[in-house]
Amino acid sequence: MSKTARTDSTNPRKWRLTRRRFLIGMGAGAATLAVGAAIGVPIALPRIRKGINQMFILGEGEMPAPTTPDSPLVWFEIGEDNVTHLYVPKIEMGQGIHTTMAQIAAEELELDWNQIVVHQADMMHGFEGGTMMTFGSLSTLLLYQPIRETAATMREMLREEAARQLGTTTSDVVAAESMCSLQNDSAQQLTYGQVVSNKQGEWNIPETVPTLKSVNEFTKIGQPLQRVDFREKLTGRAVYGFDARMPNTLYGAIARPPRYGARLRRASVGTAEEQPGVVAVVIEDGFAGVVAERRMQAYAALRTLELEWSGGTELNQDELEQMVTVGRGGVITQDEGAVPQTLGDTPISAEYRTPLAAHAHLEPQAATVDVQPDQVMAYISTQIPNMARDEIAAALNREPEQINILPTYLGGGFGRKAGHDVGVEAARLSAAVGQPVHVGWDRVEDMRYGYMRQPTHHVFQASLDEHGNVRAFEHQVASGDIGFAFEGGFPGGEFGKWLAGADPFAGFGSLITYDEIPNRRVVYHRTKIPVPTGYWRGLGLFPNTFAMESFVDEVAHAAGADPLEFRLRHLSISNELSERFRTVLQTAADQAGWETPPPKGRARGIACSLNAGTVAAQVAEVSVTNGKIRVHKVTCAIDPGLVVNPDGARAQVEGSIIMGLSSTLYERATINNGIIETANFNNYPLISMRDAPEIDVVFINDSDHPIGGLGEPAIGPIAAAVGNAVFALTGERLRELPLTIESQVT
Repeated sequence: MSKTARTDSTNPRKWRLTRRRFLIGMGAGAATLAVGAAIGVPIALPRIRKGINQMFILGEGEMPAPTTPDSPLVWFEIGEDNVTHLYVPKIEMGQGIHTTMAQIAAEELELDWNQIVVHQADMMHGFEGGTMMTFGSLSTLLLYQPIRETAATMREMLREEAARQLGTTTSDVVAAESMCSLQNDSAQQLTYGQVVSNKQGEWNIPETVPTLKSVNEFTKIGQPLQRVDFREKLTGRAVYGFDARMPNTLYGAIARPPRYGARLRRASVGTAEEQPGVVAVVIEDGFAGVVAERRMQAYAALRTLELEWSGGTELNQDELEQMVTVGRGGVITQDEGAVPQTLGDTPISAEYRTPLAAHAHLEPQAATVDVQPDQVMAYISTQIPNMARDEIAAALNREPEQINILPTYLGGGFGRKAGHDVGVEAARLSAAVGQPVHVGWDRVEDMRYGYMRQPTHHVFQASLDEHGNVRAFEHQVASGDIGFAFEGGFPGGEFGKWLAGADPFAGFGSLITYDEIPNRRVVYHRTKIPVPTGYWRGLGLFPNTFAMESFVDEVAHAAGADPLEFRLRHLSISNELSERFRTVLQTAADQAGWETPPPKGRARGIACSLNAGTVAAQVAEVSVTNGKIRVHKVTCAIDPGLVVNPDGARAQVEGSIIMGLSSTLYERATINNGIIETANFNNYPLISMRDAPEIDVVFINDSDHPIGGLGEPAIGPIAAAVGNAVFALTGERLRELPLTIESQVT
């Protein structure tokens, strides 16, 4: 079972830090045991440009987990009713992370699966620092070990206390299914709730980390257990940002500029205050909004305001593409061997482009905020609650400790809900009227005024030796900002960005991972554009992998080699990461029948990528009819290390492929006269169910590798796999997304 944020924020949990850096809950009551994990790791970010390569490697799963010494990453509470409550900092946006966290906890704590409730924690209940972030496919990667160790510690505390209550030794007590019983007499047993209820005095914390289970001892990890949130969502009780309300909630609408960068020069109330249901018109500091009793009343009144805007860009699509172009200079983010000396006079070369793209999540931005003199309560669809808190605090000139963010379920996030503009808007309106205000963007607002996926331009060069092997490979990429787009999104502010030179998130997927290529270089060109850009599923992974793996295919064909064999040839057998790449490539190819001819009129393409410690390879089988590309089947082999919940993992892979395929074939946001013109689904189409392919997922479930992420890695290879298949079928190389074809193949 899963619950959204608790609301008893006036009585937050207090914690006592133990020597082993576990946190014991204080003030929980005599019949409650609360244990949390305080495992803080400082963020290690490079301070000089020579260290920027390590930032790009973060895409391979090296992101640390920030926290403060007295703040838990995660905690458990067990009461006398024998129900275990698990409080987690990760936001549930459909990816099943609450179920994953519960399975990890239930495994080591030996819980009855029906006796665990997962809670989305809020900012007033222990979490500080940077722990309340959900992005980058890092949730399981970061919390797998802390949750296991905390759960195992709590299990041993319960076993020891149960032994005392049963008059025996701890070694004679077995924990299973939320109960402690005697090893040789299961009739003598106590539920966890009874152990807690009967406890007197202080709990004893083990001096060493308890022995964790081996993989072959798992009974819950690795099983397709039922999602903990399915009942809430099935019955409509789940609370999303658009659903959240407080007593006496009003509705707000905000004036939007006609062009990016335009400023509100003059605003007059006009007849807005006379419109039905209007409570207030708020005009302050370049901001104009209306508060009304109903949403549509607020929007109707907003249209009667007399507004004058000045400045802003008049950028058009052609000008945008000219801005996002590889030029001179740049920051070298990968440099091995001697690329300039080994490219030769006539290298193989190509250019690729990817466009702006929207997130198009089902639920647009929404927040309900109540600003009171001593506290601010805010329900927000957010992936990063602590950043939402800080932004609202800054807008209201309040201390962050006064702001309680209560995260809701997200109807899709994909990086867009790492931005909190809607929360700030609702807070400003609430502060003006002294009541809770709900602001929910409509679809046009969401697709026009939210930030977009950054456009990119790629220039490649490569040379071959006399044996058809790659001697040198260079990738130059120009990209709009991702992490650099946000204030506070990089250590040191603008100076830190200048010093680093390259946006690390924009670099995901840009490195050359074929380690048998002796000379490799990647050069990053930062491009600042007036269109807001930012986080999008996979960050730079999708556009960079499309370009990279498409060009690898070009070089393979120039060498007269099979694309699979060519890739395998350039991955060493002595490197663990390369061996993982070889495994997923060969597995995907075998599963897709790479060596057997496809049905008539079809062809296959292959591609691979690395992200969040997970390697993936995909084979796409396509046809082209009357200029329309049809993807019939996608075979994906993926190695995330250990798979916690196969059903949830498969859903994440399938969702990534579908989202990536939609962007591959359909999605392109365009700008005209300084504003996005593709602002609704009538001119920004998405993939439909009838065009969705068969998807075959094979997991390389290898517990010998560190656990990796699954929310984004599978989005990487799909565009290149499809483009490579189209080339194999038609001989036409498509170098720009979305893929459109001149050939008429039937």
